[in-house]
Amino acid sequence: MDSLYGFFAEKSSGKSDRRTLGDFFQRRKNTHFASKSEFPIEKCEFHSVPFSVRIGDSELSDSYLLGRAGNGKGPENFFWDLKISGGSSALFLFPENLYEGSFPKAKVLVGNPRVNVSGNLKLGSQKIQVRNWIGSHNHNWGSKHTDRYAWGQVVGFEEEADSFLELATAKLKIGPIWTPAITPIVFRFKNKDYKLNHPLLSFGRANYNYFDWNFAANSSEIQLKGRIHAEPRDFACLQYWNPPGGWKYCLNSKIASTELFVKRKEDSVYTKLTSNRKTAFEILTDDFSHGMKPEV
Repeated sequence: MDSLYGFFAEKSSGKSDRRTLGDFFQRRKNTHFASKSEFPIEKCEFHSVPFSVRIGDSELSDSYLLGRAGNGKGPENFFWDLKISGGSSALFLFPENLYEGSFPKAKVLVGNPRVNVSGNLKLGSQKIQVRNWIGSHNHNWGSKHTDRYAWGQVVGFEEEADSFLELATAKLKIGPIWTPAITPIVFRFKNKDYKLNHPLLSFGRANYNYFDWNFAANSSEIQLKGRIHAEPRDFACLQYWNPPGGWKYCLNSKIASTELFVKRKEDSVYTKLTSNRKTAFEILTDDFSHGMKPEV
């Protein structure tokens, strides 16, 4: 299979609704497809045990996704019917004690890395079979979007299929002042989790622009340095309502590339890992200098 895809549910507190949003990327064709539907809260259900989410007619559980989304210009034109199996233990981008507090306002969790996905998609009249695609089950939530960020994820590098990388570089605005960029990183490699995510140790690690991101971090156990990048054509521009008010724009790609250099304390040289057009790369901003127009 030469495509990557994502499905999202987002709260819009001012409108008291929920959204189903799907994006689909085809690497070899350099094309993508984005679609969105909105539903009143009365048509939504959420349960933690057993885990289940229903937004309109769309459903998500630990074992399947079933649903649809439209593009706002007519009837629903994106349908999915997918089974989820396998996976591995959860990964927390932030130290676990921060998930119960008020900081950060927006939180992210990889509830099930490396899931196996099979089933069917339909984009308009195009039908696509999905067979044993390796992906991840993610959740992000909060009372507001982070003011500016880049976020990245690699589910398996070419050289280390069982590895998993997630990171973000974020800036917060407090009054008229922007904070320095903070870059938490978690990296699962050779059956060990490396957590380079303490807030006070995460400054000065990275810089990004449209559409290139360089980062480096180290601990007593490991050294990492890498780059995530893609072409403008590889991104979809998605419009997000910000719960406190206003809009954000998410430049979203699932076909970016990564080069990562890894050196553990027991290693004498760096190991190079690559993800060729299989990396998730998002940039959230309210700036328009990127020149992209919202698609949904």
